[in-house]
Amino acid sequence: MYAIIETGSKQYKITKDSVLKVEKLNAESGTDVVIDKILMISDNEKIIHGSPYIAGAKVVATVEGVGRYPKIIVHKQRPRKVYRKTNGHRQFYTSLKIKDIILEA
Repeated sequence: MYAIIETGSKQYKITKDSVLKVEKLNAESGTDVVIDKILMISDNEKIIHGSPYIAGAKVVATVEGVGRYPKIIVHKQRPRKVYRKTNGHRQFYTSLKIKDIILEA
């Protein structure tokens, strides 16, 4: 069984006991998070689509921690001008472990 969820304006394909990194959520480590924006659920026999979300479906996940991705370098330069600007950026993420996919019919 798998599901496609939406969080942080991105879509993720998840299964039970999978670990994924999503954009930073306001939740502490070890707490449970309920995600109710489920786009699709599929078990081996049938596929359920939402329009846009499935009513009554939710995913329960546990927050494993908060971290930061590796640094990316942003460099801007204009030709024939004396303009150079270099910046670094590290995006925060929240690591989630999926506990259960629930479909209430």
